[in-house]
Amino acid sequence: MLEFRPVSIADREMVTAHMRCAGFRGSDYTFANLYNWAEVHNICIAEMGGLLIVRNGRENYGYLFPVGEGDVRPALEEITEMSHRLGHTLVHYNMPREAMEALDALYPGRFTFREQRDNFDYIYTRESLAGLAGKKLHGKRNHIARFKAAYPDWHYEPLTTQNLNEAWEMSLEWCRQKNCMQTASLRQESCAVYRAFQNFEAESLVGGLLRVGGRVVAFTMGSPVTEDTFVVHIEKAFSDVQGAYPMINQQFVQNALEGYTYVNREDDLGDEGLRRAKLSYYPAFLYERFEAIERPPL
Repeated sequence: MLEFRPVSIADREMVTAHMRCAGFRGSDYTFANLYNWAEVHNICIAEMGGLLIVRNGRENYGYLFPVGEGDVRPALEEITEMSHRLGHTLVHYNMPREAMEALDALYPGRFTFREQRDNFDYIYTRESLAGLAGKKLHGKRNHIARFKAAYPDWHYEPLTTQNLNEAWEMSLEWCRQKNCMQTASLRQESCAVYRAFQNFEAESLVGGLLRVGGRVVAFTMGSPVTEDTFVVHIEKAFSDVQGAYPMINQQFVQNALEGYTYVNREDDLGDEGLRRAKLSYYPAFLYERFEAIERPPL
């Protein structure tokens, strides 16, 4: 029987080892995302037959596709039996296409598959974000040029334990300006951001910040998901500092992500403004995600 427990910071190496086996580039398959959002989404984990099984939710649970070294079928059967025993509709969420195809091959006709467009990750080449070359990204280069002209005393530096508190204070001010506590999604995000700051070293996060006149005006942090892909989990900049967002984006990629081929900048959650912003950087591809819902018996 599967025994689920809350994910803890002590699980980082174990969770990462299992997830790396899958080779999935989706942001769900990083320990940082799992742990930072654990309280918000009630994320729990279990191990079985060399596989990691992730569950979230409080009423009708959802499951990530099992990852690790082992036969997935016994784990999937155990998940199914547990769902039926609890009287839940079995749902596998945020499935990469290859996982969806594997599930359908194992259980033909048993699941209804639904595209989750709002949860597609935007994946770019590091080269394109670092250089912003070409006609399509001309506007981004202009934003950065205007930033440099307006703030000649700008400075980029890696995020470390020495400047982490300054970035946290900037994050708190960003939340005050955005009235985070008045919006459910921003309130939940603020909880995840707090966890990331509290466990920056323990999660082995990599980050950077941007200063203007010595003041922190932007910061970012993330973690690798595969050997060739890095996921940017958090990026904040003051909206009144024009060009701060494209500037921290480019500076971080240039200074911290050498050696990676791809940069995953996560999803847009269906926000039209965020979708336009992410598409304006012309991703190399969108990382598709699907939901699998078990069909009721005939």
